[in-house]
Amino acid sequence: MQTSDFDYDLPGELIAQTPPPRRSDARLLVLRRGSGDVGHHTIGDLPALVSPGDLVVVNDTRVLPARLFARRETGGRAEVLLLHPVGDPGPGDGVPVPGAAWSALVRPARRIRSGEEMRLLLPDGPAADGGAVVAGDGGPVVRLLRHLGEGEAEVRLEGAGAGDVPSLLRRFGRMPLPPYIHRRLDDAERYQTVFARQEGSAAAPTAGLHFTPELLGSLARAGVGRAALTLHVGLGTFRPVAAARPEDHRLHSEWFRVGTEAAAAVAATRSRGGRVLAVGTTVVRTLETQAGEGRLVRPGSGWTDLFILPGRPFRVVDALLTNFHLPRSTLLMLVCAFGGREAVLAAYREAVRLRYRFFSFGDAMLIL
Repeated sequence: MQTSDFDYDLPGELIAQTPPPRRSDARLLVLRRGSGDVGHHTIGDLPALVSPGDLVVVNDTRVLPARLFARRETGGRAEVLLLHPVGDPGPGDGVPVPGAAWSALVRPARRIRSGEEMRLLLPDGPAADGGAVVAGDGGPVVRLLRHLGEGEAEVRLEGAGAGDVPSLLRRFGRMPLPPYIHRRLDDAERYQTVFARQEGSAAAPTAGLHFTPELLGSLARAGVGRAALTLHVGLGTFRPVAAARPEDHRLHSEWFRVGTEAAAAVAATRSRGGRVLAVGTTVVRTLETQAGEGRLVRPGSGWTDLFILPGRPFRVVDALLTNFHLPRSTLLMLVCAFGGREAVLAAYREAVRLRYRFFSFGDAMLIL
């Protein structure tokens, strides 16, 4: 298996730069695994495409406004993107106790020395990227503790306000959009799902962005159950696989939690003969990490670096709703593992031909 096996041609203009006017406006390509047949629908057709007794499992993580701009001691500018707390955040929602360290992407990483303080900038200045006024003396700072390589560092928030991390980020942070999105987002809530509850992600679980309260209500009336788990998404999910062989790629760990309610919902679905439909690759990785006997799920929390490649069996997930993913990405490899590489790539070519919108703000794909 070669990384080049998961490449495809995508015109740049098909990369969605903004969300659709309404979440429910997304198109939905349906791929049938048994036959390879492809159909074309809208996201609003989902209740008619699943069956009573099925279970939809969503990721209830909430994206932190964790993109920070700062002024260095030299007077230069720096950008810090908080990824996740260092170590196991424990039974809470992933936000660390005051004084805890974070893993972060830092720019310009090579110029910033260990121990340097960077004073946070308010995000309402005149320039688009960090051209904000400086917080007053005694305001919050980011201290670089040590370099981790490849632009990543361990940092700590210090100073006034650092004891309340969520509030500090709401004041100083910006939404960390993926690198292929070049436009600012007018409404930050459009990069949150309607069921986002647990703060801690550096990126949205984008398959969930298509859901509305109305669609969730339609699914419930159709007899489809819903369960939630948490996986805090890291930016490693967007990094293309640089190794020639996918097996040589290292996937960054992400924190997850599967509650007893979600595990019980999977068990009840199995008992009535229903299917488990994962909303997004993050849900797939979490469910398969916690897979138990009899295609059930164990409750629990921890870190997962599960990398799913073609040939690996799926023990829990029966159907998958997902966005269209980057070439050579771990996400596309997971989708190919579930739907079959040739069938998935053929469906991608059809989506390109019909000018579907791709990536985080794009359209969706349902694999049954």
